[in-house]
Amino acid sequence: MLVYIGLGSNLENPKVQIEKALSALNLSNEVTVNKVSSFYESKPLLDMPGPNYINAVCSIKTSLDAIDLLDVCQGIENDQKRVREVKWGSRTIDLDILLYGQQVISSERLSIPHPEITNRAFVLVPMYEIDKEIKVPLLGSIKKLIDRVNTQDLKKL
Repeated sequence: MLVYIGLGSNLENPKVQIEKALSALNLSNEVTVNKVSSFYESKPLLDMPGPNYINAVCSIKTSLDAIDLLDVCQGIENDQKRVREVKWGSRTIDLDILLYGQQVISSERLSIPHPEITNRAFVLVPMYEIDKEIKVPLLGSIKKLIDRVNTQDLKKL
């Protein structure tokens, strides 16, 4: 299955945190990192206090089902000391499953496509960099989605 994962960090050397998470993903059984976007800098969501974020998107190939992949991602977050005190607050690492093939999933633990995908330039732009032909289930082409978001505050590193 072809899957897109968003990675973000704004604490404890964010670039290193993202690189560690990518390495951990690649070392996971049944996961192969396929492509990785450039890194992008963005302001915290909703003007939350804290330093700017570094974000990237990777595509992976996996035979894991979506929930098992979520467990892998959350295990990596835990290994990198992710703290979940404030929604959209500062973090060492965040891994979000953005797309899982063309599946639409809605469960208590996981929603795919990611429910905030249409609002996040720091996700859409790196996804587009990886593959300009992505079709987001229920929403359409990635290009059409990018045209609807503000990309002014996004800085490619």
